[in-house]
Amino acid sequence: MSKPKTSRPSASAPKPSVRSKKLLPILAALAGVALVGVLLTAGGFAFAATQEQQDAFCGSCHTQPESTYLARSTAGQASDLASAHTAKDVGCIDCHSGVGINGRVSAELLGAHNALAWYSHTAVQLGKLTRPISDANCLKCHQQVTQTQDFNQHFHFFLARWQAADPNAATCVTCHAGHATDGRADIAWLNEPHTVAECTACHNTLGGGD
Repeated sequence: MSKPKTSRPSASAPKPSVRSKKLLPILAALAGVALVGVLLTAGGFAFAATQEQQDAFCGSCHTQPESTYLARSTAGQASDLASAHTAKDVGCIDCHSGVGINGRVSAELLGAHNALAWYSHTAVQLGKLTRPISDANCLKCHQQVTQTQDFNQHFHFFLARWQAADPNAATCVTCHAGHATDGRADIAWLNEPHTVAECTACHNTLGGGD
């Protein structure tokens, strides 16, 4: 009687090496650490995004003059354009962020960077304004003022034309300074002599606004 043939492993079937067996747990651990890092980053960003909605959180890392600005916003009576916005539930982040989700995320990332510098005691005070408020920031809520050509809005309507003709033309915040206290509430917190000078500069460039 012939003996049954024993099957041999195929020569083509790869055998896991000892080295690869040792690497598997390490790779799994690294993947786990990466996943935890992603979750912590996402969670931290979500927390920061929530906190950025609170003016007090923004103000907690600032000294003068921002602490004075924050105090004005909680005084109960508006004394500048920013505190007037606060009364309408418009916060620091709403004005100090760009357009759309990209603008918001960019502002919050900058806030996170500044917070890290503050808590690691590497922040420089007084902090410098690295991202001035642009017209686009204002037009997120006030787009309609650029679309009316009547006497009461013509300066807004022609502003873009002035800016195209003159690199030194005004911007929104040239007249509507957020934290200046020398403006009049009845004319949208404008400083009348300063604003009239800007009107004159625009008329001199555009020939009367025609």
